Amino acid sequence: MCLLTFLPAGVMPNLEALTNGTMLNNDGHGFAIVTNDRLLVHRGMDAEQTIDAFAQTRARHPDGPALFHSRFGTHGTTVLENCHPIPVGGDTRTVIAHNGVLPKDVRPAIKDPRSDTRIAAEVFLPTFGSLKLRRNRLRLQRWMGQDNKMVILTVDRRFTRRAYILNEQAGTWDGGIWYSNDGYLTPAHHRRLGNLWWTVGWEPTGRYEALERCWNCHALTEADAPCAVCGCCLDCTAPVERCLCYQPAALTASADNDVVRTGPGAPPKR
Repeated sequence: MCLLTFLPAGVMPNLEALTNGTMLNNDGHGFAIVTNDRLLVHRGMDAEQTIDAFAQTRARHPDGPALFHSRFGTHGTTVLENCHPIPVGGDTRTVIAHNGVLPKDVRPAIKDPRSDTRIAAEVFLPTFGSLKLRRNRLRLQRWMGQDNKMVILTVDRRFTRRAYILNEQAGTWDGGIWYSNDGYLTPAHHRRLGNLWWTVGWEPTGRYEALERCWNCHALTEADAPCAVCGCCLDCTAPVERCLCYQPAALTASADNDVVRTGPGAPPKR
């Protein structure tokens, strides 16, 4: 479900980690680097070429914060226009990149080729007011929910900082670099079986995990559990609070005992 990488000023990228992130997130890539007076932005559909361009550009401009994004498309078409980062409200001085599935307010209608992030950046985020204000960034963070992560880079001098991470605690710092999830780690191999992605032998943890695509939001999430992105049951797609697929037998029996039954076949009253 995408990998978003943030590099503070002076930090160089881990190219192996970026490459790992493209293995399950190969629907387009992009990066942005803050220089003294402008943002350097590049997007591309080819993972190797985009990583190569990022490495070369970052080597020439190491002094500002930067981001790299590999997309796993959940909404919208797989085209360059839906690759991150995306300008906010058409202002090329400020861009966002995002990992997760945004609320229904920005999900595209049928036949709308835009992604949820693109709709948010172009249309919805400007309604929050200027993101230079902390209260507006906090409103945006609450609206997204804790499972969504976003990086804002800007060269607009009205901002006090050049970079912001929303829901930073939901990601991981490793080697001075922030990653939105553990997709940057080196897998021994990936294997797909029907709707399941088996990711075997993640290093360095040696974790074995089966990932399943959610039928509701299309994100990859842990198999045999509710979707970590939208919270729906992977079998019936109902919200977890209304799903009976995973309801413990003891609770089901307890609920049955609370039902008052009448009519033919009802148990005798006690």
